[in-house]
Amino acid sequence: MDGIELLPVGRRVAYWRGRRKLSQQVLADRLGKSKSWVDKVERGVRSLDKVSTLQEIAAVLRIDTAVLLGRDIQPTEAAERVEGVERIRAALSTYEIALERPAAHGVLPVDRLVRQAAHVWTTFQHARYPQVVDLVPGLLAEAQRTHTRDPGAGRVPLVEAYRVTGSVLVKLDAPDVAWLAVDRAMLAATGDRVLVAAAAVQLGQVLRASGRARVAKSVMLSAAYRIAPPVSDAGDPAELSLCGTLLVQAALAAARDGDDRAAVDLVDEGGEMAARVGDGHDHYRTGFGPTAVELARIAVAVERGDAEEAVARHGRVTVQDGWRWLSVEHRAAYLMDVARAYLHTDDPVGAGRVLVEADRIAPAEIRQRPAGRDIVAQVVRESAAPTTLTHLAAALGVG
Repeated sequence: MDGIELLPVGRRVAYWRGRRKLSQQVLADRLGKSKSWVDKVERGVRSLDKVSTLQEIAAVLRIDTAVLLGRDIQPTEAAERVEGVERIRAALSTYEIALERPAAHGVLPVDRLVRQAAHVWTTFQHARYPQVVDLVPGLLAEAQRTHTRDPGAGRVPLVEAYRVTGSVLVKLDAPDVAWLAVDRAMLAATGDRVLVAAAAVQLGQVLRASGRARVAKSVMLSAAYRIAPPVSDAGDPAELSLCGTLLVQAALAAARDGDDRAAVDLVDEGGEMAARVGDGHDHYRTGFGPTAVELARIAVAVERGDAEEAVARHGRVTVQDGWRWLSVEHRAAYLMDVARAYLHTDDPVGAGRVLVEADRIAPAEIRQRPAGRDIVAQVVRESAAPTTLTHLAAALGVG
């Protein structure tokens, strides 16, 4: 929709008529007007100054009236996203501790900082990304100050602050800034194999988002096997969750790199660990368990181009208890992968259905993430796209 919002209303009618694959005659018939009337409207010879007429045209074109008027919300949301990323970039660029700048207030006790970091993580897992963006700069500043005063006790919340920062930046399609946050998490975690493994989860996300799938696979495997239990059928559930999550990350990277055999084998290996952990846990904010591995298996199938397998597995996984126990963010992000699978099987209705479900449970996953807006735009271009998705696309100003 590049520049469409800047066009006169008549040209916007012509644009959307073309999108809907309607001739001027068909549009005229559905409006009870003449073809000449439609032609004059589109050329700007005849003005559209009645709201009722605009509403009728919008209804036939299956878009919101505001889209015809050029009042879509895309510029505002895009501006807010860019502004949020810049605020986080600024927070990562202050170097208050290194420059020995005095704090404006006292340093938070470690227990309060831990609770603050947990609150930001919970907000992220509920897919409330604008709120996370608002909270992250303050969390980073507090975590750095507390770590300086008490490096031992302040280390874990500092790593967690960088981890959640990296996670939200990946969502906002800012992998360069996310890399800075995750690199600091890895440095802060150095020497503690559990903390390194936890930070490596976000490192894998950043590397894949940066298009470095082969590097991501190598790094994830190194981190996973460093924390893997010495005996295959043993291990602490929390550490198994980290190891299994890293194997899943490696599988996704392998699939993206075209190494299908490795992707399948790594998911299977992660599945063995998941069986020992069980569903309903969230060790180190991984949400790892048998259901999470099955979602990863579906995502790998999508990457491999086996959309039919992905759709078939999707129908079985969402009726399991483990599906409801996953975080809202995890489920909504997965649904975007499934929408791609439906689209590849020439089922825009199915794709639209899961995207509307994602928007219902986690609006920011669709409305704030560039990836979410992109998949909505892809699906709505299909002539069989459901009306509910068309309305969503119109509200987002995509199509």
